[in-house]
Amino acid sequence: MAESVRYQVDGWGVGELWLDGPMLLWHELPRPRGDVDVGVHLPHSLAERIAAHFAGAGESFRDVELDLDGYTTFQRAVVETLRAVPWGEVVTYGELAALAGYPNAHRAAGSVCARNRFPLVVPCHRVVAADGIGHYGASGVEYKRRLLELEGVACDADLRAVAALSARPSKPR
Repeated sequence: MAESVRYQVDGWGVGELWLDGPMLLWHELPRPRGDVDVGVHLPHSLAERIAAHFAGAGESFRDVELDLDGYTTFQRAVVETLRAVPWGEVVTYGELAALAGYPNAHRAAGSVCARNRFPLVVPCHRVVAADGIGHYGASGVEYKRRLLELEGVACDADLRAVAALSARPSKPR
């Protein structure tokens, strides 16, 4: 039976997890909720780990079981490759596609990121465009910038320099 767990992160707001036992079904990033009553925040180990991430702990979340039913082989490859991108590092959409085994599928890799139901656990904020920071869906570029800065990644001009590199010396761990 699925359950919803709300969590609060100082300076970020309230987020929510939907779980079926240990399996993550959906993750909503924390955002300000104003004076709206968001209910009771019951302790949950994943919610506590996410809060620690927002405090700078550098959680990887690679052990979190995800509901990937309906995902294609390509989508699964992109998700697993993205989960391997370490805290504080970025890849371009083209690099992500190539590392996943699909070197000409950068736009399709971007589509997987755009439909990501598991932000932080599948850290699509670590994927940048070839000419800069890129998009971040409904949360917006400023939210992506905050996440990258939390991880010590310089944004904008420095990201353009990183993205301009034609090849990276190492793959995600």
